[in-house]
Amino acid sequence: MDNPISEAETVVADKSDLGPVGKPQVIYRCKKCRRIVASADNIVSHEHGNGEECFKWKRRDGDARENEPVECTSIFVEPMKWMQTVQEGFVGEGLVGEKLQCLGCKARLGSFNWAGMQCNCGTWVNPAFQLHKSRLDECFI
Repeated sequence: MDNPISEAETVVADKSDLGPVGKPQVIYRCKKCRRIVASADNIVSHEHGNGEECFKWKRRDGDARENEPVECTSIFVEPMKWMQTVQEGFVGEGLVGEKLQCLGCKARLGSFNWAGMQCNCGTWVNPAFQLHKSRLDECFI
């Protein structure tokens, strides 16, 4: 009891000895069960396309917003161990594309296609392992 410093203060002091604090790392969790499904290290970046003018005529919205940059509604990641349908595709009958489900709660998080998919910004990504941002929580650690 001679030392009036609490445990919390020593933890803060220990972290300050690590040097400059870097950019916080981003992880993505399933919105339904909060299981970690990806991190910033798993993201496959892509160049932003020209929006709707990259899509076939039938897939266009019709609302001409040519000058507005389109924000991607999905993230593309590299294949990971939790993606059971991807692993089954290797031993299965040549699976090309399928849904991606959370291992914890079986919620549909996105889809994959070995032949590629088009992002809503217009860019083609192949092979594509797409996770929808609306089904994920973005957490900073």
